[in-house]
Amino acid sequence: MADKNKKWYQNSGADGDVVISTRIRLARDLAHLPFPARMTAEQREEIINRVFGAFPEAQPCAFERHRMSEFSPRAILSMVERHLISREFARDPSGEALLVTADEGVSIMVGEEDHLRIQVMRPGFDLDSAWQEATCWDDYLDTRLHFAFDERLGYLTQCPTNLGTGMRASVMLHLPALQEKGIVQQLAVTVSKLGLTIRGLYGEGSKPEGALYQISNQVTLGITEQEAIDNLRGIVSQIVREERTCREALRGSVAFEDRVFRALGLLQNARLLTSSEFMSLASQVRMGAALNMLEGITPDTVDALLIDAGAGAIMEAAGEDLDPAQRDLRRAQLVRERLR
Repeated sequence: MADKNKKWYQNSGADGDVVISTRIRLARDLAHLPFPARMTAEQREEIINRVFGAFPEAQPCAFERHRMSEFSPRAILSMVERHLISREFARDPSGEALLVTADEGVSIMVGEEDHLRIQVMRPGFDLDSAWQEATCWDDYLDTRLHFAFDERLGYLTQCPTNLGTGMRASVMLHLPALQEKGIVQQLAVTVSKLGLTIRGLYGEGSKPEGALYQISNQVTLGITEQEAIDNLRGIVSQIVREERTCREALRGSVAFEDRVFRALGLLQNARLLTSSEFMSLASQVRMGAALNMLEGITPDTVDALLIDAGAGAIMEAAGEDLDPAQRDLRRAQLVRERLR
């Protein structure tokens, strides 16, 4: 059961040996206003004020409200690493705002590619809960802001690929065994024929660091949200089974055990760790932990490090900007302390 005093990513989730997290994101635009690409600064300000006004300060509210210009670049980078905001949203904080719950499980980006991006994050494999939460906030805001909607096309969005439901449902998976067997590329081709796509850690255009992959729906037009979620659930469930089968085939292999324990030894003793080296070693340790090979280390232990060892998180903890060498030093120190 989730601890409400923790951030969403500090809780355990279903199928956590393979599934890191679940996300539902809804693209929404207000009726009678131009899309962001054609908006003036005054219109951007109007949208922020209208969204903030949907959550009156005089009433108890689940969301903290922020102008993105309040945050330092390192704080914004840390938000991207925590998947609180998108990389696109982080590029230009002017004219943008963010509403976020205390556990960071729900965030509303104002002024990204669309007027609003409503995002719900859950640990593990939890599509239904994430969708129910997203629907509640979608309905709440629609009654107050009135989203652009067409009876034939569905929700109207700046990018035609989001027309219809405007929904992106995605699941973050740790697939080291399938990656090692060279199956991921084949999977990507297969799932694309089923209306899904496989991407890297931070979505479109990013690399699959640490054998972490996002799988999400591509089709938003001519399909209901529930159909898209059911399709994604079925495919992800099959991939989870395949990954577990491949992992079990490695169990008992001396070469595999050596690789896992060498990775752990490096993480426990390294004095410098680059981000890419850390991700590669952490992936091996996480797989070993999922197979109960490592006493006192669980997949949750590694997942917490994946958040806290990011460049932005390290600089936020230090309270200052750091160059890459300084970050590598602090990352190694953090990892040694956590994996004692």
